[in-house]
Amino acid sequence: MSFDSAFFWDSLLHPSAAFLEGLWQTVYISVVAQVLAVIIGLGIALMRRSKRRWVAGAAGGYIWVIRGTPLLVQLVLVYNGLAAAGLYTFADATLFGLVVPGVIQAALFTLAVNESAYMAEIIRAGIDSVGKGQLEASLAVGMTPRSAMRWIILPQALRFIVPPLGNNFNAMMKTTSILSVIGVEELFLNTQAVSSTTFHTFEIFIVAALYYLLLTTLWSFVQAWIESRLNASAGAPRPPTVIQRLFGGGRGAPPPAQAALPQGTAATPAEIR
Repeated sequence: MSFDSAFFWDSLLHPSAAFLEGLWQTVYISVVAQVLAVIIGLGIALMRRSKRRWVAGAAGGYIWVIRGTPLLVQLVLVYNGLAAAGLYTFADATLFGLVVPGVIQAALFTLAVNESAYMAEIIRAGIDSVGKGQLEASLAVGMTPRSAMRWIILPQALRFIVPPLGNNFNAMMKTTSILSVIGVEELFLNTQAVSSTTFHTFEIFIVAALYYLLLTTLWSFVQAWIESRLNASAGAPRPPTVIQRLFGGGRGAPPPAQAALPQGTAATPAEIR
């Protein structure tokens, strides 16, 4: 069977409506799930730092369970398992005039919960990287612990949180491909549909791979810009350029988070997944 270059270039440069719909689903599910994960992860990270043992223990148990079980298993348990057990069924819902299918709700919930366990450790490490003297000085001038965390600690911790957060979001966009097992019409599932109707499996999956590559590369530019702005505002060394991130080479300053994260703390998708 020969490679159909005409079909390949046509699919790459003029993707079908279904293919573009899958691409859009991949992007917005990734963005919404990551935002939710950061919010939940922040709460879990603050619980982990609590002086109350039962609060810190509950947060630790949450992280242990979520990080210790595969995302695919969690996804099937949430969408299929809860319904089979008669506990909860994800039904279509209307939000701000938009209909959100039940399968999308399950996907967002599972991705957000799974990612929040990793985000909690990243945020906690970022907070711990800020000198304790910052909090003590804030309390000394009359700030409450909550206001000190909001206005003094977290803004400084951002510089250490953003690099691993960006890496995790990059992984999130690729991880959405497993949502096809519960019928979410994201890029991978729609690519399978095109493959089954055209029988150009090799060509269309190369196109899908290139579009995934495009998404992650574009995000690398955004992440590099954000890190550069944060480092410049803090007077820190410039982070690696996009070329250094993608291809290596050059000495470039390592991302601050890599140096700041405690030993054993996951900082890249390969390490944490």
